[in-house]
Amino acid sequence: MIEFDGLGHSYGDRRVLSGVTLRLPERRVAFVGANGSGKSTLARTINGLVHPTEGRALVDGLDPARDGRAVRRRVGFVFSNPDSQIVMPTAGEDVAFSLRRTTLSKKERAARAAELLAEFGLDGYADHPAHYLSGGQKQLLALCAMLVTEPDVLVCDEPTTLLDLRNKRQFVHRLEALRQQVVLVTHDLDLLERFDRVIVLDEGHVVADDRPEPALRHYRKLVG
Repeated sequence: MIEFDGLGHSYGDRRVLSGVTLRLPERRVAFVGANGSGKSTLARTINGLVHPTEGRALVDGLDPARDGRAVRRRVGFVFSNPDSQIVMPTAGEDVAFSLRRTTLSKKERAARAAELLAEFGLDGYADHPAHYLSGGQKQLLALCAMLVTEPDVLVCDEPTTLLDLRNKRQFVHRLEALRQQVVLVTHDLDLLERFDRVIVLDEGHVVADDRPEPALRHYRKLVG
């Protein structure tokens, strides 16, 4: 369970979130809003990338600002630019790197990485140079590197920004099939039809919180 309790955040004198109070039990939740609305900042409080300046975020009762290591074992995070997450030379090594703190042997880590890559349409790419993959393949690689540790929650911060429409749809289709709770920050409103809940932020405040159709109708009026 993800919770926000009176959460606010400021960068110096600039206030980007104010009094956000939410409980998120649904499996598929999206944050939408104009640039600067606070949606990415809110998402980053879930795994402690951003610490609130007031109030708190909780994941299964744990505060990411205080229990960061425990929360990060539960929460995976995918960024908009997969190149910022790829740290190893090959796709297989990059996924296996996420398992470095487990008790698995090097051979077992490599086998698990290859298995997950195949599951996500990258069969045979374990030895492929990671940075020479296509944009869509890189984003799937970043997803695999998070999922291989079997988190309970996956937060994706505008992961389709650099993808064409075909790859956007493929990526969201992959998200929809996951067992994990997914929190998606996005500008791609057409991809949210099958989400359970959409939360609209404007100038740091929650201004709509509903099923996709009415929430996105409110957002389109807001920016139109």
